[in-house]
Amino acid sequence: MTRSFDDLVNEAVTADVEGWDFSWLNGRATEERPSWGYAKMMAKRMAAATAALDIETGGGEVLATVPKFPVLTVATESWPPNVARATRRLHPLGVAVVAHDDAEPLPFADDAFDLVVSRHPVDVWWHEVARVLRPGGRYFSQQVGPRSVGELTEFLMGPQSGGTSDREPSEAMAAAQAAGLAVTDLRAESLRTEFFDVGAVVYFLRKVIWIVPGFTAERYLPKLKTLHDQIAERGPFVATTRRFLIEAVKPQVPAPG
Repeated sequence: MTRSFDDLVNEAVTADVEGWDFSWLNGRATEERPSWGYAKMMAKRMAAATAALDIETGGGEVLATVPKFPVLTVATESWPPNVARATRRLHPLGVAVVAHDDAEPLPFADDAFDLVVSRHPVDVWWHEVARVLRPGGRYFSQQVGPRSVGELTEFLMGPQSGGTSDREPSEAMAAAQAAGLAVTDLRAESLRTEFFDVGAVVYFLRKVIWIVPGFTAERYLPKLKTLHDQIAERGPFVATTRRFLIEAVKPQVPAPG
């Protein structure tokens, strides 16, 4: 039985969007995954580290999959509901969770970690990353690329201005280098994303707030109704997700003389 527009939207508006668990979308949306496998690569680096920091951990969903943690593992998160969720998930695993405003310097000493990781950070404060890394330490991150899911942005907001995005992989590399880090790996992929009903779109936009800034279902109701009708007539709404992987190392301090 085909569900009504109002039913789909009302369900999505009341759904819990805390954390970075997207299981609510199972069977309602699909996103092709990058070929590199961030979680497995991150876990391998965790196993070889002695002190690690996960920045913007969300609800700790990805970090919690690590089989072997360093002796010291810390995660930061800014949004209070996610701080509580990450604490419940990660404390039993021996991971300390620190509430931290992303606009403030990291609350750690210089040279505190030999590994810093972050999956889909909103912004990267590269000089702070470099400061808390030990010489020889590395930063490892999967990030959202430029104009990710841009087809959905433009469907609701209209054509967007061109120009260079601050999410370009080349911009991230330049910023890392400016902070004194040496980029050792940089790769990017464009991936297929499909939304099978308008409720999936509403849920996604409530959770991933930078795709349509200030999104509410009420504000975009006419556009959402058009999208609902389009999906009913033509099938899934298809968009392009963009991801890039970046790894950078803090150079060893040169020997005296």
